[in-house]
Amino acid sequence: MAFTFTVNGKSATVDVPADMPLLWVIRDVLNLKGTKFGCGAGLCGACTVHLDGRAIRSCQTPVTTVTNKQVTTLEGLSADGTHPLQIAWQEIDVPQCGYCQAGQIMSAAALLARTPKPTDADIDTAMNGNLCRCATYLRIREAIHKAAAMSPARPRPTETARAQAARER
Repeated sequence: MAFTFTVNGKSATVDVPADMPLLWVIRDVLNLKGTKFGCGAGLCGACTVHLDGRAIRSCQTPVTTVTNKQVTTLEGLSADGTHPLQIAWQEIDVPQCGYCQAGQIMSAAALLARTPKPTDADIDTAMNGNLCRCATYLRIREAIHKAAAMSPARPRPTETARAQAARER
């Protein structure tokens, strides 16, 4: 059966079984590998994406529920890694193994979209359910605060600047 929805700002039509979880549509059909499989039961948060701006667990979301809606994956936050959360994650050196980080960042992005200056309690509530086996929770919280403090006008690295830096090495 064919389903049409928007992924990262681009229209996508997929011909898949109606009960196929969105996670597998994203990873196997659309070949966007940023969204991770963790538990398959919606309990760990590794598969978190946005559906019309709201954080959801894609492993438990049938593709039928996304028809004519907007899905955003980690790749959709920023193609070049310049979203404030991606920058903060790098500057704070949040990940250890990194497996949960895509889901952590997506949950944090949904939080910042609705609460631009979150408190620790806001962060703890929003991030509850995103499990990190490496227990980087304090660094995750610090990175969310850092991203919230970044001005939208903050200069971000460009491909030209990156290319120039690479040539200088």
